[in-house]
This record gives sequence, structure tokens and C-alpha cells, in this order.
Amino acid sequence: MLPIFSISSIFLFLLPSALWAHPPLSTQANFIQCLSHKSKTYIPFSTTFFTPKNSSFTSVLESSAQNLRYLVHSVPKPEFIFTPLHDSQVQAAVICSKKLRIHLRVRSGGHDYEGLSYVSQIETPFIVVDLAKLRSVNVDIKSNTAWIQAGASIGEVYYRIAEKSQTHGYPAGLCTSLGIGGHITGGAYGSMMRKYGLGADNAIDARIIDVNGQILDRKAMGEELFWAIRGGGGASFGIILWWKIKLVSVPANVTVFSVAKTLEQGATKLLHRWQQVAPFLDEDLFIRVLIQVSNDTITGSKTVTTVYQAHFLGDSKRLLNVMQKSFPELGLTRKDCTETSWIESVLYIAGYPSGTPTEILLEGKATLPKVYFKAKSDFVKNPIPEIALKGLWKRLLEEPSPLMILNPYGGMMSKISESAIPFPHRKVLFKIQYATVWQAGDNESKHMDWIRKLYIYMGPYVTMFPRQAYVNYRDLDLGTNKKSNTSFIEASSWGYRYFKSNFNRLVKIKTKVDPDNFFRHEQSIPPLP
Repeated sequence: MLPIFSISSIFLFLLPSALWAHPPLSTQANFIQCLSHKSKTYIPFSTTFFTPKNSSFTSVLESSAQNLRYLVHSVPKPEFIFTPLHDSQVQAAVICSKKLRIHLRVRSGGHDYEGLSYVSQIETPFIVVDLAKLRSVNVDIKSNTAWIQAGASIGEVYYRIAEKSQTHGYPAGLCTSLGIGGHITGGAYGSMMRKYGLGADNAIDARIIDVNGQILDRKAMGEELFWAIRGGGGASFGIILWWKIKLVSVPANVTVFSVAKTLEQGATKLLHRWQQVAPFLDEDLFIRVLIQVSNDTITGSKTVTTVYQAHFLGDSKRLLNVMQKSFPELGLTRKDCTETSWIESVLYIAGYPSGTPTEILLEGKATLPKVYFKAKSDFVKNPIPEIALKGLWKRLLEEPSPLMILNPYGGMMSKISESAIPFPHRKVLFKIQYATVWQAGDNESKHMDWIRKLYIYMGPYVTMFPRQAYVNYRDLDLGTNKKSNTSFIEASSWGYRYFKSNFNRLVKIKTKVDPDNFFRHEQSIPPLP
């Protein structure tokens, strides 16, 4: 006799009859049957469950994935994708994955550089639980807080805050299509970090599904686990459902600018000076440097262009006073500055064209096309000498589409303890992101070799013992876990780079809350045996 199912299991009858006539059920059918029993809400499987046989499977898989390296045919694809509509459905997915011993990956935004939220190269088969439909943002200006579902983009969060108040903001990411769930788990830096710290520094509560399928808030999970999820990297301790964030004050008018300097215009000496002053400027001022290869407008030959892009929490008059006092070498003038609202400054920093309506933030989509890329990161404690910068330019000119982004620290970042949250990179001058981009048909190994050689070249000029790296810029070159066997010793190769000594505390917490290592991926925190 067939069991009596809930209404959500009606979909089961749409499955091929062979599933019923020839047991045992397939992994998909078992999972659907389990979901039907465990979920407390109706699941419309036809719009939330996607297999490779569905015509929309590829579009759903690729919807938020940013790195085309992990969408090629040879890379393993999930058995199916589940896009839950309610917290209880995510709960059911965890319970059923654990019961059926199905390896699970979770995606909130898809910006992870090595595709760990939708690709598993160490363990197949696997499934993906995509939180893209869980994107509520509930802002409470009276209490200066907001509750945000994990699938919301940071752009949506910014828009909903500005919708309620022009003088409130949140100090998180510069790229507006980042998924808030994973973003905060790695730290979440942005243009206001020198004033207010990281997004994770301003997360005050959360709701997480643990390995037993329980939904825990800060009080229920305890301070140790709450510490771990704010900067300890995604998908090691559970599934983030909601974050509660603390809003910060922003002025009604902020100022932004972008000033470009090529090698021929003295970029080397100017960048050397920027290293000395940027971390010590007024904490209302954030000046990052974007470095690319371009063609000189006069000679037409290739050159290196450095763009000084700034965000200032104040008007242009005060900004010019700050710059004249602390960084006159840039030669900033009033015509370089644009005064705007905070929400419009978000669009500016994210690279949207002037005049773009702020409603575009509600689309939650990336502003740039998907590309093939490889990225790495470093932190710097002492200014890089001019002679080393000249060697850097030589190497950048060897690659067709290199990119470097230098983000200054100091201000509030240097006032917060390295152990306050797992993110330890506080006592540094700036962070470097390196990337190379290529198109389909290019020689991938050539580009990969180039960025790895560049990374070796930069070794003497960045942090050492450990050479630090940012966990939200995942880099599998630093080491990976093995299938179903996460070794503490092997994981240390990347663990200390991402977390320094905080890695030891993360391992202890992992051992306590997930001793059997259910939540795992290529660089997840390992439990002790």
C-alpha cells in the first residue's frame, strides 16, 4: 500500500511510473519524497526543483554564477537544484540530505571565485540548494536595524535602507549583486569600512540551520558559533537563513571621484605615495586604486593606468581640504568631485553609468558580463618600493587583461581586535586583489601561469608567516580538502592564510557543532578527528 502524502507530494505522481514499479527510488525521487514529508509548507516542485532534464536547468545553474571556468561542460554539474521558498523548506533539504547521505552545496549569491557553491570537484554526486528566492529585506529605522534573508543581494539591501532613510546605510560590499548570505560569512568589506568596519562587524544576530536541521538564532546557537559565522567563511557550520544588521549613519550628501594616472603621468611615484597616506587619511575617506593595462592616448602604445576612486562621507569642500592637507600629490580639483546621495554613490562605485535609476539595484544582477577569470589576494604591511612597482608594471604589460585593486585599511579597521571575529586582517596598510580575465577559446593555462608567477613575484612585498589571503576571494591554489577526509594539517595550508590564529578556534567550533563534517567543501573548516 502506498503511504499517504501531504499535498506537496502530488508532484511525485508526475514522476515516471517506473519509479514506482521498480524500486528502489532514484536519488531525486527519494529526496522529493523526503521533502514532502519534512517540509511544513507546500512545495510547488515544478518551479522549485530542476534536473538536467529540465529545459531551465542550465539557466538556473548559470543565473548567478560569475566565473565561466566553472560552467564548462567538463566541470561536474549537480544532480539537481532546489530553490526553496520558505525557511522550513531549507530545513527539510538539510534533514533529507543528511538522511539520504547526499552531498549538499548552498548558494546565496554565486560570486564565490572558485564556484564552491554550485560546483563540487572533490565529491560527486552532489546537489545545490539555491537561496535566490529567499530575499526579504525588513528595515526598521527606529531601531537602526534590518533583518535580511540570505538570498537578497547587497544592492537590494542598500536600496531598501535608502527607501526608508537618506541618512542610513550599511558598510558592506562594492559589487551590488553579491548575495548577503555568503558575503557576511567572509567579512564583507566596502567603501565605509575605514569609518565603520566590515559588514560582519555590524551583524548583530542571525538565523542559521545547523546540522540537525534546527533553526537557531544568536541566543540559541551561542556566542561561539555566532562568532564563527561572521567571517569564518561560508558553508562550514550550517546554512545562513537571515542576518540582522546594524545600520550606520551617512550624511545626506557624500562625494565621489575617479582620477586616472598613467605611467607617463607619474603613476609609479604617486602610487608609492598613496601607500604611505591612504591608510592614515580621515576615516570618512576611502580611496582605492584600480590598476589596468590600456593604450596611451598620445603614443597608442600599451601602458599601465592607475585609477584613484574615492568615496567620502561629506561634501566636496571638506574633501578638498582633507586632500590638500594629506594627499596633494593627486592634484584633486573641485571639477573632479561629484556630490551625490549615499545610495547614488553606491551605483557610482559599482560602475553603473551616470543617471542609472537606483531601482536597478532591485534586479540583483551583476553589472559586468560573465567571464573566465582567476583571482588571488594579498595584504601589505609596508609600502612596496618603487623599484618593485616598476617590476610589477613590466609583468602586468605581459598579460592582455590584468586587473589589480588596492583597498586601503586603517581607521576603524585598525581599532578592532584581530580576534573580534574570525576575519583577522586588521593591522595592514591595504589589501591587493589580482585577477586576469580571458575569453572562450583562449589558452587558459597561459593565463593561470601568468597570475601564479605574478603572485610569486609579489611574495617579498606582502605579509609573511602566514602570507595572508581574503577568504571571500577563494583561491584553491592555496590547498584543498580531500573527499570526505578533511585533514587539519592539510587545511592549515589555507586556513592560517585566511584566518591566522583564529583558524584554531574555528576548528574547535566546527568539531563541536558539526563533528561528522556534513557541511563541507574544498576549503571548509575541518573538524578534529
